[in-house]
Amino acid sequence: MACLYFYYSAMNAGKTTSLLQTNHNYREKGMDTLIFTYALDTRYGPGVITSRIGLQKQAITYDGSFDFFCYVKGARSVACVLVDEAQFLTKKQVDQLAAVVDKFDIPVLTYGLRTDFLGNSFEGSQRLLAVADVLTELKTICHCGKKATMNMRIDKLGNKITNGEQIEIGGNERYVSVCRRHFNNPRK
Repeated sequence: MACLYFYYSAMNAGKTTSLLQTNHNYREKGMDTLIFTYALDTRYGPGVITSRIGLQKQAITYDGSFDFFCYVKGARSVACVLVDEAQFLTKKQVDQLAAVVDKFDIPVLTYGLRTDFLGNSFEGSQRLLAVADVLTELKTICHCGKKATMNMRIDKLGNKITNGEQIEIGGNERYVSVCRRHFNNPRK
């Protein structure tokens, strides 16, 4: 029986690496997959998923109007659906992915952040936490050695940014993963 999976964490925990490894495992067994990534993340080129350790794969891009159910319904012989940057999904899209699992018996594995740079939920993550069959936290560490659970947006000098748009694409130059203590008191 297929399931809807949500692998979540702070940044730098290996979500994309895990997605790419899972894709490789399916492909190595001769099974077809569909890989999706958020359209606004063009840091490595349109539709290119890149892990911090250098693994890379072309993906289908989605935005807020993309219909996952219709896309998968029109695809042939799909063994698994993989979604990177799942925090950017809409509630409706998460429900579409759940319908892919329920109606087509295809596993859907989503990977994303639980919270934004202010500690608030993303719409997609909030819905996945509510409806996913399997929730798995991937872990990373803060500079102090404790488990990092928060994503802190920083300026060029490393100072915490406390306002701005929820979505701002970036990597290590823009965000650091920290424990709650260092999220609330960055200089301690």
